[in-house]
Amino acid sequence: MRQRGSVQAGTSLADPCASSRRRRPADEVIYGEVLDAIISHRLPPGTALPEDTLAAAFGVSRTLVRKALQRLAHGKLIELRRNRGAIVARPSVEEARELFDARRLIEPVLVRSAASRIGDAELEALRAGVTREREAFARGDRHELIRLSGAFHCRIAASSGNRVLADFLGELISRTSLVIALYEQPAIWPCSLDEHGRVLEALARRDAAAAAELMRHHLDHCEAQLDLSGEGRAVDLMALFAHARAEPALEAS
Repeated sequence: MRQRGSVQAGTSLADPCASSRRRRPADEVIYGEVLDAIISHRLPPGTALPEDTLAAAFGVSRTLVRKALQRLAHGKLIELRRNRGAIVARPSVEEARELFDARRLIEPVLVRSAASRIGDAELEALRAGVTREREAFARGDRHELIRLSGAFHCRIAASSGNRVLADFLGELISRTSLVIALYEQPAIWPCSLDEHGRVLEALARRDAAAAAELMRHHLDHCEAQLDLSGEGRAVDLMALFAHARAEPALEAS
């Protein structure tokens, strides 16, 4: 079968929305590490992100940290408060509902397009991702499951052929992760593996209408799992980013 919308080289199966781990400027490394920690809920909403602590954690200047934080703030993942520093954003209940409303408008469109364009390589990547989700669920790795769940949605969007909507969805998915961190019910996993599997089966059949309807149902289910609970916790930034501090990829911009 002719392959269309192939996955870009350098993208990760775990997170196709993320950039490559090849040598990058320090501010890009910091941005990627903090973004990953937010999406995987290792940095919960409301966590303070002092520039001096992050600079020490990554072994770089505060200028480079500030550049990364400004980029995260542009994506509405953190809030930059005048004279009080940065914190991981805390979406309101109203914002949470609006994010799911936006995703219900966009994702069925993307999955319909993907159903007519997706190739064997992309389908195999999605199958591998769902398998990894099941493995993460079996070992109780909630952080990895959340990461892989977002990757599933990003990979479908990347196969749609609409880069503008796919990029926008990537931002919505990141912001949705904050919503899940705040409002999820502790006993419930945030994304149904069976629902991902059914969307994948519809894509494999090239059944655009079924894939779109299954995606809407899936998003409805994810939203229905939310409540208004969620307690903050302290995070040791030095320990969290210790691995990146020693990474050779840190270069001045």
